[in-house]
Amino acid sequence: MTVLTINGKQHELTLPEDTPLLWALRDQLGMTGTKYGCGMALCGACTMHLDGEPIRSCVTPISAAINKKITTIEAIAQDKVGMAVQDAWMELGVPQCGYCQSGQIMSAAALLKKVMRPNDQQITEAMNGNICRCGTYTRIHAAVKQASHAIAAPLSKKTPAAAKIKGGAL
Repeated sequence: MTVLTINGKQHELTLPEDTPLLWALRDQLGMTGTKYGCGMALCGACTMHLDGEPIRSCVTPISAAINKKITTIEAIAQDKVGMAVQDAWMELGVPQCGYCQSGQIMSAAALLKKVMRPNDQQITEAMNGNICRCGTYTRIHAAVKQASHAIAAPLSKKTPAAAKIKGGAL
């Protein structure tokens, strides 16, 4: 049996330790926010965080995640960085089909947790390897920039879009 800490909760899995993390979460735990894209760590759709670092979960075995913190798209908005990224995504209408967006958001959040005000080159480098079949790269880049500004601004001046939706404003 393998015990993994996912989004702050421990989960017991009875899977071979070479099982890719993506399949453990999707098939065994029903956490389907992280997407399968290529299965070879080339597209970024399966990006999640392992101890705060973005990883490609389609090729990361569950054995590599033992005694580490896994964060998935389901929990990314639990801190101000993840919330700012999701708000920027919604405000700028980044997704078209949306399939790659969980991986894009996870990569953007990992960057902004390390570099609060990234320059264009840092954004491009951090997002490299996250493929968007719809080609929304310009909006993705703009959303990362907007999120970086929102993180630096006092939180009391802005009500997150996610809170507006949950609060019944729609």
